[in-house]
Amino acid sequence: MLKRFLSYYKPHMKIFVLDMLASLLVALSGIVYPVVTRRMLNDFIPNEKYNFIIIWGVALLIIYIIRMLLNYFIQYKGHVMGVRMQAQMRQEMFCHLQKLPFSFYDNHETGKLMSRMTNDLQNISELAHHGPENVIISSISIIVSFCYLCTINVWLTLIIFACVPLLIIISVTLRKKMRAAFMRSREAIAKINASLENSISGIRVTKAFTNSKSEKEKFDRGNEEFVASRRDAYDAMGKFHSSTGFVTDVFNVVILIAGGLFLYGGKINFADYSAFFVSINMFLSPIRQLIMFVEQYQEGVTGFERFTEIVDTEPEKDIENAITDFAPEGKIELRNVTYGYGNDSDVLHDVNISINRGETYALVGPSGGGKTTICHLLPRFYPLDKGEILIDGVDIKTIAAETLRRNIGIVQQDIYLFNASMRDNILYGRPDATEEEVIAAAKRANIHDYIMTLPQGYDTEIGERGVRLSGGQKQRLSIARVFLKDPPILILDEATSALDNTTEILIQASLDELCKGRTTIVVAHRLSTVKNADRIAVIADGRVIENGTHDELLALGGTYKHLYSLQFRD
Repeated sequence: MLKRFLSYYKPHMKIFVLDMLASLLVALSGIVYPVVTRRMLNDFIPNEKYNFIIIWGVALLIIYIIRMLLNYFIQYKGHVMGVRMQAQMRQEMFCHLQKLPFSFYDNHETGKLMSRMTNDLQNISELAHHGPENVIISSISIIVSFCYLCTINVWLTLIIFACVPLLIIISVTLRKKMRAAFMRSREAIAKINASLENSISGIRVTKAFTNSKSEKEKFDRGNEEFVASRRDAYDAMGKFHSSTGFVTDVFNVVILIAGGLFLYGGKINFADYSAFFVSINMFLSPIRQLIMFVEQYQEGVTGFERFTEIVDTEPEKDIENAITDFAPEGKIELRNVTYGYGNDSDVLHDVNISINRGETYALVGPSGGGKTTICHLLPRFYPLDKGEILIDGVDIKTIAAETLRRNIGIVQQDIYLFNASMRDNILYGRPDATEEEVIAAAKRANIHDYIMTLPQGYDTEIGERGVRLSGGQKQRLSIARVFLKDPPILILDEATSALDNTTEILIQASLDELCKGRTTIVVAHRLSTVKNADRIAVIADGRVIENGTHDELLALGGTYKHLYSLQFRD
C-alpha cells in the first residue's frame, strides 16, 4: 500500500524534493534559537558582550525571515503538489469508472462514488502534502534536539527520552481504533451523499407525491448514522489526543523534578538549566506534530484504501487481439443464449434468434420476459453465461467493445440528456461531426424547426437531464443523436412507450426514417407500433415461444393473438 501511494509522487518529484529540502532547512533552523539562548545565558550576558548580543539577535532575525520564506514555499508549492496528485488520482478513478461493466453500476450508488472522488481524495491530498513534510521536520527536529540536549546534560536528556516509548505504545494501541472508526465514518459520509443525490434528483417526484416527510425521515436516518460514526471517530480521536497529551505533560513534570534535583546536586548550572527548559520545547513540539500526523495519516490512508478499492475493480476486457476494424452489414444471430444477472435463476434460457441484414425484428411479450436483456447483451454490456451472439458470422466476444458499440445505436424509453446545449447533446452521437451534419441530423429527427424557435437556437441549454424539454422533444433529440452516429444496427427499447398517442405518431415517423437501411431490433409493449415489422418474436419467461409475421402470429392463435386482443378489445 505504501509503495503504491509513493508512486504518485513520481510525476511531481521536482516539487517534492524542493519541498522536502525546504522542510529540512526549517527543521534545522529550529535549533538556532536555543543555541543562541544558551550562549547568551552562559557567555554574552555574564561577560557583558553586548555587541555579540546585537549581532546574534540580527542573525536570528535574518534566519527567521528566511524561515518565513521557506514556510511560504512549503505551504504554497506543497499544497499545489498535493492538489496535482489529487487531480491525477481523480483522473485515474474517472477513467477507470468509464471502463467498468454495467454490473458494477448495478451495485454502486452514484452518491457513494462521488463521495470517494471528492471527500476521500481531498484527505489523500492533505496527507500527500503534509505527511512527508511533517515526518521529515519532526524526525530531524527530534534527532537534532536530542543531540543538542545531550550537550547540555546527557543524563537529564536520557530521563526525558525514557518517556518516549510510553508515548509510542499509546499511539500504536489507539491508532488501530482510530483507523476503524474513520473507515466507518467514511462509509457513513458516502451513504448520506448517496441519499442526498437520490433525493435531489427525484425532487419533482417527491413534490408530486407530497412525500417530503418520508424523504426527510430517510435523510435523518442517514444523518443520525453519520453523527454516530463521527462520534465514534471523535471518541477514538479524543482518547488518542488526551492520552498522548498527558504523556507530553508528564515530560514537563519530569523536567521540573529531575532538573531541580540536578541543579540542587550541582550536576547542572542555572544557565544550562534555563537553556534546557527553553530547548525542551524544541523536543516536545515535533513529538506533538507527529501525534497530529497520526490522525491525518488515518484519514488519508482510509481514503486511499477506498480509492484503490475502486481502481482495483476488474474493468471490462477485450480478448487478446480483439477485432478493432469491423464494419458489419447487420446480420445478427443468437445461438443457445442463456443469461442471468449474477443470480441463481436465469433471465434467458437457450434463446435462438436469427435477424437478417436490414430487417426490422420486434420483441414483444410480458414484462420481465427478457426482451431488454437481449438488447443489453447485443452491445456486450453484460458477458454471456452460455451460448454466443454473432454479427455477420463474427462472435461479438472477438470484437473490441468500443468497436462493437460504435456500430450499434440505441434509443431507449429512459433518455439521458446532459446539462449542456442542444448542439452538444446531438454531437454526443459523433463529437467530430460538422455543424452541417448536426443540423441535418436534427432535421431528420424533426427537432430542427423547434430548435430554431428558441432564442439561442442550437446553443440553448436544456437543463439537468433535459428538464426544460417535453418528453417528445427529449426523444427527438436522442433520435438526432443516433442519426448523427449513423450505425448499421439499431435498438429501439420501448422508445415511444412513455409518450402520448399523438406524440408517438410524430416520433414514429422519425423512427421509421431512422430504421431505413438498418438492422433494427424493436422492443415494444404497444403492438400497434410493431405490427409492420418484418418478423416478431414473443418472449416469455426467458424463452422465444412464438416467431413470425404479424399475420402469421394472429393466425397461430397463441400468446401474440391473446396480447393483441387485449390491447384492441374495444
